[in-house]
Amino acid sequence: MIDKTFLLRTLERLLATPSPSGMTDAVVRLACEILDEIGVEYKLTRRGAIRAVLPGAAYTPKRAIAAHLDTLGAMVKALKPNGRLEVVPIGFWSSRFAEGARVTVYGDTGTYRGTVLPIKASGHTYNKEIDTLPVDWTQVELRLDADTASVADLMRLGVRVGDTIAVDPGTEFGPNGYVNSRYLDDKAGVASLLAAAEAVVRTKAPLPLDVLLLFTISEEVGVGASHILHGNDVAEMISVDNATNAPGQNSSERGVTIAMMDSAGPFDWHLTRHLLALCRAHGIEHSRDVYRYYRSDAASALEAGNDIRTALVCFACDASHGWERTHEDSLVSLARLLAAQMTSAPLFQRDAAPLGPLADFPPAEVQTTPDLSEP
Repeated sequence: MIDKTFLLRTLERLLATPSPSGMTDAVVRLACEILDEIGVEYKLTRRGAIRAVLPGAAYTPKRAIAAHLDTLGAMVKALKPNGRLEVVPIGFWSSRFAEGARVTVYGDTGTYRGTVLPIKASGHTYNKEIDTLPVDWTQVELRLDADTASVADLMRLGVRVGDTIAVDPGTEFGPNGYVNSRYLDDKAGVASLLAAAEAVVRTKAPLPLDVLLLFTISEEVGVGASHILHGNDVAEMISVDNATNAPGQNSSERGVTIAMMDSAGPFDWHLTRHLLALCRAHGIEHSRDVYRYYRSDAASALEAGNDIRTALVCFACDASHGWERTHEDSLVSLARLLAAQMTSAPLFQRDAAPLGPLADFPPAEVQTTPDLSEP
């Protein structure tokens, strides 16, 4: 059902479009172009977050699935006397992964290429001191590919404090299905969501409820889905993001991971169990995990005051916010689960209204009785 070629080509197009938080117009236009190609209607918020809709049999309550288009990046903090640039991160990531990166600086009057380097970069000059620098953004600087040896040179070039810096993704699609690139978080999630939508539209799969496809533009700086829902007709929202493959985690490397809790607290009991049941019913490889240092679009949606059930589903991602790697099998598994969720029966009929009596609230036994179908 999922067109893997479409999914990977979409991912390639997204990764080739720079989109650090605060500079997302180009990737928003690309996402809208892809939605047009699929045949999905959409509208944009003032700043460019996308709210697309797949019409279902019932107008309300709606389902929502959110993925974010923005990525990490950097910004010019200061012009240095040596003609180089002090930089600060956009979003949370380590300067360890910035060292050696090729970047583009987007100035008011032009773009400039350069490389992020440690402030002591030459072993021929600093000897063993190159191995003792702390890992910190104050210990790196940006060398532009231009004749700049002073602040005056930088000013004449047109570089200014506050210019946005996009880091090259370094994308590589391997013959064995592995994908290496910066910013798989969350462009791999976006590609999987678009592939699920493409499959639903192509196969004319009936949807019991309207499904909103939400593409947010400021998740990496904590804003996320706080501004995109608009109203109280959404009953459940799934956030799509990365599963951290690392020691101490239980994330699936080739399948989809259902997050049970992150730093914002537990996800909705009923919605997460519904997604696990869909994985079992459709033979989708999956696992469950808990994340200590993680938050997603779901957290910002709840913090904005939305009374919705939330869940987090994830693709495999090794070395998140660093040198990221995933596998196409995981992306296809994620897309299959999202398509299955879109076409599944409503979780609760009572969720059509924001308020209701106790009589139609789920009985306590649903949470306290063991589920023998869950391995």
